[in-house]
Amino acid sequence: MPAGRVEKLVYSIRELAPLAREFEKRGEKVLYFNIGDPVRWGFQPPVHVRRALCEAVEEGYSWYSPSQGDEELREAIAEKEWAWNGVKISPDDVFLAFGVTEAILLVFASLLDRGDEVLLPNPTYPLYTTYAHFLEAKPIYYRCAEDNEWQPSLEDIESKITGRTKAIVVINPNNPTGTTYSAETLKRIAELVAEHNIALISDEIYDGLVLEGEHVSAAKVAPEDATVIGLNGFSKNFLMTGWRLGYIYVKGDEKVKEAIYKTARTRLGVSTPIQRAAIAALRGPLTHLEEFKRGLIKRRALMSKLLAESEFFSLVKPKAAFYVFPRLNFRGPWRSEKEMVKELLVEEKVYVVHGSG
Repeated sequence: MPAGRVEKLVYSIRELAPLAREFEKRGEKVLYFNIGDPVRWGFQPPVHVRRALCEAVEEGYSWYSPSQGDEELREAIAEKEWAWNGVKISPDDVFLAFGVTEAILLVFASLLDRGDEVLLPNPTYPLYTTYAHFLEAKPIYYRCAEDNEWQPSLEDIESKITGRTKAIVVINPNNPTGTTYSAETLKRIAELVAEHNIALISDEIYDGLVLEGEHVSAAKVAPEDATVIGLNGFSKNFLMTGWRLGYIYVKGDEKVKEAIYKTARTRLGVSTPIQRAAIAALRGPLTHLEEFKRGLIKRRALMSKLLAESEFFSLVKPKAAFYVFPRLNFRGPWRSEKEMVKELLVEEKVYVVHGSG
């Protein structure tokens, strides 16, 4: 019989994927707008990165990697964080993971006991909720207001910190809203973290895909006594979605760093040749990023125009990443938003995600 904890595993982004596959088996075309995979929509990893992967395999980089990750890659990540985000870390602060997805699980498993609380933005990326439930911790949602461009409410965050709170999660640039957070907002959240001796988990996977303004890293503006856990990776900026490579860095509490390292050792290590290719990604040319962002700006403009032409939608224009999070301004016959999303897939073969998912 399946374990009871499996009932807690929900991932709305792929929940209807089996149904979509059934349509495809019948020869019907499905448009997948449910998942952030630009490689499915005409983009590819840089040529030099693809070549580096092939060369790594040919040169014999096929052994188990260290649990913390390839040392040269960790050095390159430390260099990148300083060059891109003004965050000073050492290679010893960095841990490689199978994408940010595994990074979330490693960090949560290292921090959260049964009954502990973690503060999440609302709306949020669904796996933060799923993994909290899986570990028998409690997700607590703080308000991000649509009428304030989806910015987090500092008052709401502060009011929801309790003796059981272990961490606050920020997703900046944000998935799913595409908003970006100011230095002032991040600094205040980091001050709350330091004041209450908890961790700030900052998911910055879209740090290279800001279309308006600039990205501010939480670790750059945090006080020295704050523990900041950065999450990032290669899927988005380098279009390596299916390669599954992300990373964690820890600034602050050495006990947190050792806990993550201990947890990481239990799953051996991530793919060795892909880590070698990631070194080439970080130390090679970044010309693809500007081309990628130009393509995203065009697509954002088109989607914004189409939504604006309809009386049924309103949209806070995203400033980063490649998502839109529109409001549907009418109530149809559906009993829930999930029912509406399923009907759209069944009737029109268009796969989207419901807002609360």
